[in-house]
Amino acid sequence: MKLVAEILDASDLMPKDGQGSASPFVEVDFDGQRMRTATRERDLNPVWNERLEFNVTDPDALQSQTIVVDVYNDRRSGAPGHHKNFLGRVKISGSSVPRAADAAPQRFPLDKRGLFSHIRGEIALNLYIDEGSAAVPKPPPPAPVPPAVAPEELEQKADKKKKKDKEKTMEFSDLPPPAAEAKATAEVHKQTSSKGKPHVEHKKPEQVRVEQIFSMHAHPPAQPPPIVVAPHPASLHQVQRKEAEFGLVETSPPLGGVVGYYNRRDKTASTYDLVEQLEFLYVSVVKAKDLPAMDVSGSCDPYVEVKLGNYKGTTKHHEKTLNPVWNQVFAFSKERLQASVLEITVKDKDVVKDDFVGKVVFDLCEIPVRVPPDSPLAPQWYRLEDKKGESKVKGEIMLAVWRGTQADEAYPEAWHSDAVSVPPGAIHHTKSKVYFSPKLCYVRVCVIEAQDLVPGGEKGRMPDAWVKVQLGQQLRRTRPSHMRTVNPLWNEELLFVAADPFEEHLIISVDDRIGGNKEETIGRLILPLSMVPRRNDNKMVDAKWYNLEKPSVASPEGTNGEKKKEVKFASRIHLRVCLDGGYHVLDESTYYSSDLRPTARQLWKQSIGVLEVGILGARNLLPLKTKNGRGSTDAYCVAKYGQKWVRTRTLIDSLCPSWNEQYTWEVYDPCTVITICVFDNSQLGDAKDAKDQRIGKVRIRLSTLETDRVYTHYYPLLVLHPSGLKKTGELHLAVRFTCSSFINMMHMYSQPLLPKMHYVNPISVMHLDLLRHHAIQIVAARLGRAEPPLRKEAVDFMLDIDQHMFSLRRSKANFYRIMSLFTGVYAVGKWFNDIRNWTNPVTTVLVNVLFLILVCYPELILPTVFLYLFLIGLWNYRFRPRKPPHMDTKLSQAERVHPDELDEEFDTFPTSRPPDIVRMRYDRLRNVGGRVQTVVGDLATQGERLQGILSWRDPRATTIFVVLCLCMAVFLYVTPFQVVAVLAGLYFLRHPRFRSKLPSVPVNFFRRLPAQTDRLLCNITVFVDELATENFD
Repeated sequence: MKLVAEILDASDLMPKDGQGSASPFVEVDFDGQRMRTATRERDLNPVWNERLEFNVTDPDALQSQTIVVDVYNDRRSGAPGHHKNFLGRVKISGSSVPRAADAAPQRFPLDKRGLFSHIRGEIALNLYIDEGSAAVPKPPPPAPVPPAVAPEELEQKADKKKKKDKEKTMEFSDLPPPAAEAKATAEVHKQTSSKGKPHVEHKKPEQVRVEQIFSMHAHPPAQPPPIVVAPHPASLHQVQRKEAEFGLVETSPPLGGVVGYYNRRDKTASTYDLVEQLEFLYVSVVKAKDLPAMDVSGSCDPYVEVKLGNYKGTTKHHEKTLNPVWNQVFAFSKERLQASVLEITVKDKDVVKDDFVGKVVFDLCEIPVRVPPDSPLAPQWYRLEDKKGESKVKGEIMLAVWRGTQADEAYPEAWHSDAVSVPPGAIHHTKSKVYFSPKLCYVRVCVIEAQDLVPGGEKGRMPDAWVKVQLGQQLRRTRPSHMRTVNPLWNEELLFVAADPFEEHLIISVDDRIGGNKEETIGRLILPLSMVPRRNDNKMVDAKWYNLEKPSVASPEGTNGEKKKEVKFASRIHLRVCLDGGYHVLDESTYYSSDLRPTARQLWKQSIGVLEVGILGARNLLPLKTKNGRGSTDAYCVAKYGQKWVRTRTLIDSLCPSWNEQYTWEVYDPCTVITICVFDNSQLGDAKDAKDQRIGKVRIRLSTLETDRVYTHYYPLLVLHPSGLKKTGELHLAVRFTCSSFINMMHMYSQPLLPKMHYVNPISVMHLDLLRHHAIQIVAARLGRAEPPLRKEAVDFMLDIDQHMFSLRRSKANFYRIMSLFTGVYAVGKWFNDIRNWTNPVTTVLVNVLFLILVCYPELILPTVFLYLFLIGLWNYRFRPRKPPHMDTKLSQAERVHPDELDEEFDTFPTSRPPDIVRMRYDRLRNVGGRVQTVVGDLATQGERLQGILSWRDPRATTIFVVLCLCMAVFLYVTPFQVVAVLAGLYFLRHPRFRSKLPSVPVNFFRRLPAQTDRLLCNITVFVDELATENFD
């Protein structure tokens, strides 16, 4: 057996040769064996594609061994001293190395060797176990031939063994298909027949399933039976590794100012204490003055070039000016500082070649350090120098240069050195921003009646009228009036969603159906929302009469300050319109909403705490695009809690981005959820209308977090594609929930989840779903108008706009969720059945004694129940979750979902699939619906039987029940209740020896009661064959 390590390539390594490059090679150390690759001269993105093989001396000890992969810079070419510099390290556990059939290349971020190491980059490896070269062990000595056994007895033993093996294999999540097992068995038989000796493989007990196959012939076998070893890839370790792959990974990053398990800060901690401190060199280019004329016209087209080593950033150029103003900031990461001087050059834009105007040079050692909350560094005027720096030239430039961190206020707006490949017109798409959702409000329009309508068409015809109300893209209409009259009555309420500032108008029109599908507008009213009154409670707003105008002359009331002319006669409509500020406009599902406050700010309660989230970085992201022939991802994060949205900076061409940005939200309700998503930025290229691709989503419920504790974990990013479940990477987060008022937080658990108006004047679920859809569209449109815009696809993914669509996978998940709720009831029922059957006589006797005590002292029943619940909660405290919840693939039924179910889930609405597939899915849905229909029918049957006891539908059964009730009433009047309870309990808990296996008399009586099932109509399917058709003819 050999361990094979394929060293593929590395990317974005740290330069170590002092000239902005490195000559890397890789050393792999395993079990005392050390091998290395060739050196790639002066290459920060080397490609090796070399294969290293190591002998595995002890396969059983592989689980506890570690493979160490070190990347070094080769210094043999010149520099004295040590011949190699450390570039990074990857440690891989031997338990995670797959077999050759399951091997796949993976990218690993390079880790530090010590606290002060400066490391970056990642390496691509492919590790696997090659068993092809393993030595075949000697076969065991022949086993003694077992005595002759009857074939029937052997069959019984074989069936028991198969049943036991089946029970064992049910514990694993992924078993090989029967075809694979049959193929493996055939191969083993082939080897046995060709060599004449059984082929034996030695594996660990939990990884091997051995099945003894005995010959069923009358004569005993001449040689011992072969031992067939079926391959079992889904071993227990692989199942655990799969669970770990989709689970949380707790980390201990060096956060700024946070020490230990809880929030304990050191004295030098800054406000950014949940992220690693990143150092940047900031250059603020403000303006210039008195520049020399470079053109014939006596003017100049100046721009500034900021250069640090191989990184160069430029400002916008201004045309025809000698005193330009730029106000631009450049940021260079400390890891990218490849030079000792900073050059700031002013140039003149020209058609052929840009002309040199002057420059300013700074020594990096002389640049000051600024730490917030210090005030911003004041910019200063600097005289320009010539190219050699020997003399001053005409012109001055105002600059500010300092060292800072990501806590600097210039960080979000700065041009960063890693965005050097981004076109200037797309730089704004890479910046970090904070957004706020628009203030949403429900608009309630109550259409009461209309008067003096003048319909068109024949004279004297009564209109068939209804009212149509439109607000932006939202359109509602009432039902036609129940009577044809010129004074119709409706009394219907219509709800809309509007956003502040309320710039849109309500367009109310009364339509008349003339005949067929022909409609005519009788009158129209345009009502500005700014004139609509507001209410925060359930008090009625005064209704008003509004004049209806012809559609051609209708205009908003009160626009342009003009007073409309009074009309002596006109059709009128009676409306009650208001803005409902007492509701919370739902743009998220109530199950994982981040804000539950009403629209009216005066109804808000005091905040109970602060939520702080540090978005540290991500690792092992999947490449979603191709750059220079290699996979790449331009990742950014979006987080939403309440009305505040945050967007991190886009890190260019990195599969292991490191953002280290921290954000803060006020918390008004602990039972809320924060949503964090990762996207790939598709707005940095030349493609127009490209959509940002989804990478993954993380949700964290605040009520599951301990207060003042810092949670640092890698959260798996899981996305369901039409091809199946994919892990697209891991997101590194640091989360802390700080409570400012413990009493207010505990008081929130006694308050309603939604504002008061949702219960005083509730809105139907169907209307809420429709209004939520409109609210998401309004939020996406408003955020899409920001700069840089928050893309609509990102908002839709954050708010789950397509959650209402049917999915068979989600239906299964909800079904299993319901079934899991009954597991506790089932366990109690099973325990009680064991008590009745006297499975454990001691327990049964104790239960009988406890029952007698509770009957004699009934006042102890409730205290005993609550004490028992308290003890259960106290016992379960030891097993409380220590990690925040995350996306559960098993609960979501995403691991074993059928491909056709996924294709149906990702289908458009209406469907775009061929008719044959739609027919198949319809038949499958009918099958599932038939089962649900049967279950619902059985439940209805039991309920109708319960109702039929006193309905006299079965007069004999009702007579028996009525007479029995009379006898029981007399008996219970003369007998103490405690005696009845003792007799009933002891009879119910009697020994099985005194109990019949037949159903009891009450059960038999209940099952004989009539139901409505026999009154249901049934379809009759008639099959007519060819012969019957001929007979009919």
